[in-house]
Amino acid sequence: MPKKVYLLVGTHKGAFIFSSDLKRKNWTMKGPLLKGADVNHIMLDTRNKKPTLYAAVNSYWWGPNVHMSKDWGKTWVQSEGGVRFEESRGKKVERVWAVWPGHASQPNVLYAGVDPGTMFKSEDSGKSWKEIQGLTDHPTREKWNPGAGGMMVHSFVQHPSSPNKFIVGISAAGTFVTEDGGKSWEPRNKNVLADFVPEKYPEVGQCVHHMEGHPSNPDLLYQQNHCGVYRSDNGGKDWIDISKGLPSRFGFPFAVHPHDPDTVFVIPEEGAEYRGPVGGFGVYRSKNKGAKWQKISKGLPSKEMFVHVYRQAMAVDTCDTCGVYVGTSGGHILYSRNEGDSWQVLATWLPSVYSLSAAVV
Repeated sequence: MPKKVYLLVGTHKGAFIFSSDLKRKNWTMKGPLLKGADVNHIMLDTRNKKPTLYAAVNSYWWGPNVHMSKDWGKTWVQSEGGVRFEESRGKKVERVWAVWPGHASQPNVLYAGVDPGTMFKSEDSGKSWKEIQGLTDHPTREKWNPGAGGMMVHSFVQHPSSPNKFIVGISAAGTFVTEDGGKSWEPRNKNVLADFVPEKYPEVGQCVHHMEGHPSNPDLLYQQNHCGVYRSDNGGKDWIDISKGLPSRFGFPFAVHPHDPDTVFVIPEEGAEYRGPVGGFGVYRSKNKGAKWQKISKGLPSKEMFVHVYRQAMAVDTCDTCGVYVGTSGGHILYSRNEGDSWQVLATWLPSVYSLSAAVV
């Protein structure tokens, strides 16, 4: 029986762990952990008996790596050989963007998304990492280009019934699916706009900002793109534009309700040049897969709030009435205990928040 809710926060100056009981009224904070490093992402893996924290850490002095803790952040161990290309590849990992658990049937498998636009896999719970060359060497690679933050794999959706099938989002390359564990990849970007290149609907080159799926309906996918919000009902084979009703087609984070795949949350922003709220800060929710959108801002400081929300800085927990969490570039964490109906401030004056992930254990 779950007893506590944890909110794991990756920031520009380390990581933080917030914890509460299932009511989520009162929170305690631990941190900063991993001081002196950018923690791009931190998550809790509960597939083994002892929960393990994994963090995508980028140090100015020591470079990028994945760090692990089995004692809730008291001590950390880095992966032994680092997350790096073999010397013969002539490539360099610029940044580790995120770490994800593999399929439930493979409790020791993890994946890491990195810049420059590829993935690494660990089969020993993060001790060592190996490049997934099928993605790095994709035939369309010459058509990929870095976005403002670089060219990185930042989104990952594991198919619930097949450990070898998963789909990733890459900025700026698009979405790609593999059904053989990463040996081969198929671009899936049909009907997704790329208005910044001459061919407006290319095979690849779209700038995915964030992509999410839902385990109860593995063919249902959503993405916030540089050029709109989209839904796919067939595993990404084609996409439907669901931007109508939003004040902007541009934004970064996206979240899906843990129990209802039709309910989704997005935060629109005012274009690539400004990257701030449109008409006051607000979260938009749809309860019908993007057919209609509603701005939900009760309790949010919507006036004179000009912060940016990074692509990984929105999360949901799995409580019966789910919580929704938003982190900002200004170091705020805002949250709702009632699926977005009303909002409260959980924390302020943190370093710039890069990512949030929630766990209920």
